[in-house]
Amino acid sequence: MSRTGAQILVDTLVDEGVKHIFGIPGGVVIPLFDVLYDSPIDVILTRHEQGAGHAADGFARASGKVGVCVATSGPGACNLVTAIATANFDSVPLVAFTGLVRTYLIGNDAFQEADITGITRPITKHNILVRDIARLGHAIRAAFHIARTGRPGPVLVDIPVDVSTATTDLPVPKEVTLPGYNPHTKGNARQVHLAAEAINKAQRPLLYAGGGVIIAGASDLLRQLAETAQLPVTTTLMGLGAFPEDHPLSLKMLGMHGTAYANFAMQHADCIIAIGARFDDRITGKLDEFAPQRNCIIHIDIDPASISKSIPVDIPVVGDAKNILRMLLKAIKPADRTEWLSLIADWKAKHPLAYNGSDGKLKPQYVVEQICDVTRGEAIICTEVGQNQMWAAQWFTHRHPRHFISSGGLGTMGYGFPAAMGAQVACPDAIVFDIAGDGSIQMNIQELATVVRRKIPVRIAILNNGYLGMVRQWQEMFFKKRYSSTYLADGNPDFVRLAEAYGAKGIRVEHTDQVRPALEDALATPGPVVLDFRIDPEENVFPMVPAGEALHRMRGLA
Repeated sequence: MSRTGAQILVDTLVDEGVKHIFGIPGGVVIPLFDVLYDSPIDVILTRHEQGAGHAADGFARASGKVGVCVATSGPGACNLVTAIATANFDSVPLVAFTGLVRTYLIGNDAFQEADITGITRPITKHNILVRDIARLGHAIRAAFHIARTGRPGPVLVDIPVDVSTATTDLPVPKEVTLPGYNPHTKGNARQVHLAAEAINKAQRPLLYAGGGVIIAGASDLLRQLAETAQLPVTTTLMGLGAFPEDHPLSLKMLGMHGTAYANFAMQHADCIIAIGARFDDRITGKLDEFAPQRNCIIHIDIDPASISKSIPVDIPVVGDAKNILRMLLKAIKPADRTEWLSLIADWKAKHPLAYNGSDGKLKPQYVVEQICDVTRGEAIICTEVGQNQMWAAQWFTHRHPRHFISSGGLGTMGYGFPAAMGAQVACPDAIVFDIAGDGSIQMNIQELATVVRRKIPVRIAILNNGYLGMVRQWQEMFFKKRYSSTYLADGNPDFVRLAEAYGAKGIRVEHTDQVRPALEDALATPGPVVLDFRIDPEENVFPMVPAGEALHRMRGLA
């Protein structure tokens, strides 16, 4: 049967199990949207292409499935760039479809033409410009296969409008074979044996888990390994939820704004077992003073390019975290590490996370604690970037994988709200909060129109301090309180009235005793809610390792 390129695309999406697409139509994707009109796929019309990309990203992180977004050519495609880069940094399976001008106009500066494959080549796992309808089906299958296998990542497929309207009776392949693309997932048995030997003989081992554990679905195996060998566990920002933070072996997050005891443990560990983490600069601090007492670093990662990229490792193991943890568990011996765990317990007692709640001001840490308490720690927490992100990481007790969704590597302001929208679509029965700052929420606040129209019940908790808070904190600490271009309060909107203008519920909270009632009111409201928490404007995120310093040189310890 002869079909148009647009029909082939939609039929293949349905066959791939795609139920939701986030995007905005435009001239060269009208043929696609015309076919989508009669399809079973739910098209969620966002108000900005960046919002569509982040929503698809949040959908993918919450569900573990491939997120899909679509944009028109030129500015529409370019507006996806930040979302694609965000997904690329954090290994998110995303497929972005963009329209393009007719094939014979490519390169002629036609109206709304942009070389989006050239623009996104450094920030995608793969991208392709489909010039021939005969290649379209294969390109779509390959996009989904590449996006979700190996180290996941975003794939962009650029489709000229005349390819969308052309017809063919060629069948779409059910599977694709890609020469040269064979991700190594099993793990080398000899390397796993060496890793097990090193762990068994270690006196002060530390499990350092990243987002790769969550992506691999290996959280339960990580817990088994920790409990069997009595290994304390710390996680990266992307790894929050990979190991339950209410577990006695949990050290919570490490790094620049990690717990003091996690950072001290890293600096005193003799054996570091990194799983699905990449030793980024926010974790290592000063490289030549990182983990100075280590005898051995074991690095387990599916991406060989990530191993020894910043820190040289002793035992590299390339493969899927779930497969390798299964192999490790067969070789790991039960251990008594009372002395090491007692030392860590002392650090926990001396340097807990803490804040001053006695000065009468509304504290952001208290707000996050109350969100955790009122939701019993079961909510999906999305964040923007900045102080709000770190307070959410520190003060919510993260117990489940895929329940903390944030922009890690790129640090994208404006990410959290559309990502929360996508997460809520993926998990309609879950409670989803976006913990935001008054600066970053305004970068994609137009998506209030989307959640109101679609009745997506996201709760937005704005920690409103009237500043670009994290930059202000650095200016306070390192630039003599010269608050250059960080003060926002004199230009901020009334967020309650703004929410109401969009048709959402708005709640203002100015005092500590109003926090719990406001949250309960928000949870009882069937649609989206904006909570404007007027917090202490000069509250800082502590502990903090200054940029370029060693992990143990933290400021603001309790």
